[in-house]
Amino acid sequence: MSTAALEPTRNSLRHDAQVIGLVGLAHGVSHFYHLLLAPLFPWIKAEFGLSYAELGLLMTVFFAVSAVVQTASGFVVDRFGARPVLFGGLACLGAAALLLSASGGYAGLLFGAAVAGLGNGVFHPADFTLLNKHVSQPRLGHAFSVHGISGNLGWAAAPLFLVAIANLASWRVALASASAVAFIVLAVLAVLRHVLDPREVQGAVGRPTAKAAAGASVLGFLRLPQVWVCWGFFLLTTFSAAGIQSFAPTALTYLYGMPFTLATASYTVYMLCSAGGMIVGGFAASRTSNHDRLIAVSFTVSGLMAVLVGLNLVPALLVPVLMGVIGFGAGTAGPSRDLLVRAAAPAGATGRVYGVVYSGLDIGLACGPLFFGALMDASLPAWVFFMIGGFQLLSIFTAVTVGNGNRSRSHAAARAGAA
Repeated sequence: MSTAALEPTRNSLRHDAQVIGLVGLAHGVSHFYHLLLAPLFPWIKAEFGLSYAELGLLMTVFFAVSAVVQTASGFVVDRFGARPVLFGGLACLGAAALLLSASGGYAGLLFGAAVAGLGNGVFHPADFTLLNKHVSQPRLGHAFSVHGISGNLGWAAAPLFLVAIANLASWRVALASASAVAFIVLAVLAVLRHVLDPREVQGAVGRPTAKAAAGASVLGFLRLPQVWVCWGFFLLTTFSAAGIQSFAPTALTYLYGMPFTLATASYTVYMLCSAGGMIVGGFAASRTSNHDRLIAVSFTVSGLMAVLVGLNLVPALLVPVLMGVIGFGAGTAGPSRDLLVRAAAPAGATGRVYGVVYSGLDIGLACGPLFFGALMDASLPAWVFFMIGGFQLLSIFTAVTVGNGNRSRSHAAARAGAA
């Protein structure tokens, strides 16, 4: 077989841009629904007389169900294809918002949160399978960059959208309006479904045949150590992100005595710089095959800056700058993170691997706030940032382990091919 036959075909820029745009749009809805309930807690608490623990349980149910579904949906994606699974996830999200808007008590809220988790669990296996199968390999770094940015935009849009409508009308109208967001995006994807038709894929993603044997059976990929190390990487990094999302502004007010508005602005700077980092990370990831090393540099800078924030050695006015550096480092690592998982996945098991690996993300989002909340309850705001930085630095070892394993298998495959 000639070398040219092994190289991936480059699709047109128009085709790749359409795929990236549609998948990014769906991913933005997924992250929008991560914050479907939290911004409305003041209204829901007042109407049903719930405790903060009961409200927090709603989020735990959402992410716990999503973690289980995410693992299972990878098998479904590999068996039936990513497109129908993605459509089903959007439909579940829209239905969940309608159920929540009509709930008459706490049981109804729990059920609606579970349905939302069911819908959310399909996105990463479906999204990354579609990107890997439809986008030309040289543009995958940019595809994963846009995918990450769209998620951040979904997080940013949800509180503004929901709170504005709740103030103008009610929390029930806000949730009903959120359902329209999911159904509208589903309609857009349905109209343009030919873009995601697997029959039109032109072999955009090359895949070393040596990997196929490792994942030959349905569960064969579970025997690969790099899959579980990737899972650990996602758990650690998401634990860190959960601490920033949940308690960074509050911890900053305790540490630096700054106004809550400045602390909130510091978090906004973090989010904006994270998005910028993803753009830069997309270009950087497209220019290297050593994605673990790029992750190591990014998280070293980000983790050390988080520790510096916790040490309370700088003036409060410099904190937004440090938070921006933390966000930029985490964002830069994002596209390389997703490419690292792709390289670890055996042929034909993309959906299953992403499903298992990204369940670590949901577990981190479900458990992280409980861990960092305990630190805040113990009056240890500095340790919030020490642990944020510590988890980021610890994740470097998992990334390098996966990267070394990927390089070893690549070299072995090259030697076998030469023989």
